[in-house]
Amino acid sequence: MKLQTARGVKDLSPEEKIVKNNVVNTLQEVFNLYGFAPLETPLIERIETLSAKEAAGEESDVMKEVFKLTDQGKRKLGLRFDLTVPLARYVATNSALKLPFKRSQVGRVFRDGPIKLGRTREFWQMDVDTVGTKSMIAEAELLALANTAFTKLGMNVVIKVNNRKILNGILEQSGIKEKENAIIVIDKLAKIGKTGVEKELRERGYSSKQIKSIFSIIKEKTTFADLKKSVTTDLGKEGIAEMQDVLDYCRSMGIKTIQYEVSLARGLAYYTGTVFEVFLKKGEITSSIAAGG
Repeated sequence: MKLQTARGVKDLSPEEKIVKNNVVNTLQEVFNLYGFAPLETPLIERIETLSAKEAAGEESDVMKEVFKLTDQGKRKLGLRFDLTVPLARYVATNSALKLPFKRSQVGRVFRDGPIKLGRTREFWQMDVDTVGTKSMIAEAELLALANTAFTKLGMNVVIKVNNRKILNGILEQSGIKEKENAIIVIDKLAKIGKTGVEKELRERGYSSKQIKSIFSIIKEKTTFADLKKSVTTDLGKEGIAEMQDVLDYCRSMGIKTIQYEVSLARGLAYYTGTVFEVFLKKGEITSSIAAGG
C-alpha cells in the first residue's frame, strides 16, 4: 500500500504549524481589537443551503467545486466552501441576535477545484463580518481592519475596492438583464484579459453590442471620477454614492492602501455592495491574499 495524502491537501510540520499559529494569533488579536466576537459553525451543511440563490448562486462557478455527500438517511449534504454561507444560515436561524452582529471565525473550508500555487482543496479561512447595518462605516471598518492586520504582519499591501451596484448598473446600462453570469466572467478580467473575457461573454450568449457597451465603460485605466460621468442608471449611481462614502471614511481614517478597481467583482451572488481584494505590492504570490464584501 502506498501511503500518501489525498490530492489537494497536506500535512503541516511542527515548524510550519508554529509559524501558522503565530499568524492566526496575530489576526485574532486584531479581530478582538475591532470588537468581532468568535463563532464556530459545522464543516457540513445541507446542500440546499450551500446552493441557495442568496448563497453562492445557482450559476456560480463555486458550486461546481463543492464536495457533495449523502448521509445514511439519503440527505444531500456538502462540505462548506467558505465561512460566509454558514454565517448567513446561523443568523437566519437565530432571530434573537442583537444587531449589528459582529463575528469572527477561523476554520477549514473545502473546494474541489484546480490545484495550483496558493490554492488547495482543503484550506483555512479567517473571516470577519458585520450583520444588521446598512452604514458604509461598517464597510470602511472592515477595510481598516484588513489594513491593520497586514501592517501587524509586516506585509506591504494594496486593497482594491469596488461596489457591485456599480457593476450591475453598468450591465443594466448595456442592456443586460441576466447579470450574474456576466459578473462571474468580468471578475476574471485581471486573470484572462479583455480578449479572454470577451470570448467567454460571447460563449455565454451575450451580443457584440452588449460586450462593446460594457468595455466602453470598464477600461484598464477607468478612474472613479470617470465613472461618475459615464454611469447613468439609478442602481449604478447608488453604488457610486456608497463607494464615495467608503472612500471618504477610509481617507478620514488615514488608510493609504485603498485603490479603486472598476472590474473587481468577486464572483459570488451574495455580494451586493462593497467588494474588496488585498494584494501584495511585491512578492511571488500575485493572486489576492484576502478578499470579501
